[in-house]
Amino acid sequence: MPILSRIQPYTDQQLLELMRTDDRDAFTELYNRYWDKTFAVAMHRLDDEHEAEEVVQEVFLSIWQRRVSLELTHTLATYLSTAVKYKVINHLARQYRNQLQIDELTFSSPQTQDSTADWLHEKELRKQLDHSISQLPEKCRIVFLLSREENKTYAEIAAELNISPKTVEAHMSKALSTLRQTLKVSLPVLLFLIHDIT
Repeated sequence: MPILSRIQPYTDQQLLELMRTDDRDAFTELYNRYWDKTFAVAMHRLDDEHEAEEVVQEVFLSIWQRRVSLELTHTLATYLSTAVKYKVINHLARQYRNQLQIDELTFSSPQTQDSTADWLHEKELRKQLDHSISQLPEKCRIVFLLSREENKTYAEIAAELNISPKTVEAHMSKALSTLRQTLKVSLPVLLFLIHDIT
């Protein structure tokens, strides 16, 4: 009888309990149960098979590394879906930062003194904004990026992250307030920078 057949009838919670005792078969069973679903979530968001696989691998690796202390408040399926979405957002944020660096390296040299000054000013603003966004608390940053990059409503973000719309609103308010203070600009100017530069 195959080794894994002994644990296939087990519930997700029972498998998690076995994982706490370093049972690799239990981990493999959970991996096999949820790989397709978590990969589909990542693929839908990234539209890149290699990147989606990388994100899912990171999520399952994290589960194994935290197997002893991991406590779920929802079902494992819900946890995995949310964890994949967080990883996707972080992945997109890294891509965004890398693209900014590439843009700065490949930006053609302006031909006039005025355009040079404008370019240097924009370059500095881009650096400051990117740095400020990266320094936001994780959940605050994820909510901000979902709203800014994917144009999601507070209700959509709340449903996606399993939090209340009020919590989403609080995170967005905190993000905008922090960015305004860091960049020392008014809210209208900040909103213009977010739309125009990023």
